[in-house]
Amino acid sequence: MFFSPLDLAALAFFVVAWIAYAILLEWTPFGANGLNGRIDQYRAAWFRRTLAREMRMVDMQIMAALQSGAAFFASTSLIAIGGALGLLRTSEHIVELISGLPFGVPTTREQWEAKTVGLAVILVYAFFKFAWSYRLYNYVAIMLGAMPPVAEKDTPEAEIHVIRTSRVFQSAGRHFNRGQRAFFFALGYLGWFIHPVLLIAATAAVLTVMLLRQFASAPLHALEDRE
Repeated sequence: MFFSPLDLAALAFFVVAWIAYAILLEWTPFGANGLNGRIDQYRAAWFRRTLAREMRMVDMQIMAALQSGAAFFASTSLIAIGGALGLLRTSEHIVELISGLPFGVPTTREQWEAKTVGLAVILVYAFFKFAWSYRLYNYVAIMLGAMPPVAEKDTPEAEIHVIRTSRVFQSAGRHFNRGQRAFFFALGYLGWFIHPVLLIAATAAVLTVMLLRQFASAPLHALEDRE
């Protein structure tokens, strides 16, 4: 067998944890009450209020800042991909180093390279999410520029435009969040290079931190409907 049963079990835990968290956050009513869900509500409120503003330069400046954030993470993803692929060139030396650790497990070169390719795949996924988020923010900026003037803010056309813009804006934020999620889980994935049990522990730690930030963090409490 290429990987041991413990390796396969750890990898399965990693994949299931990622999928389960994504489903919880994006496809359940419980996830809608999380931090990301609350911010989505503010995205819609933002564009409704933008209709009532004659001067919208500040709105465009905010959009430029969001675009810069997505571009930064997309560039970081490319650098990380290069670093991951660079590990393939020094696999023999690193395998010897890891195997010599007190808590490390013997690893063949083929196993190390397979793990490295897996890490690169995660980072490529993150890059595509950040790049698409950046593109969607460009679309939102265009739709913001095409927003009806204040005199037409109460027309059905203005309402439709706000709904459409908010949906694209929410989609941009969703893809950005998915890219960041891939980064976080990539940190947990690094544990597999040392020991499969460490992959399970690191994944559980990452999952716990993300759940706490989404459903029990100070920013979420600040957004709750209470004094």
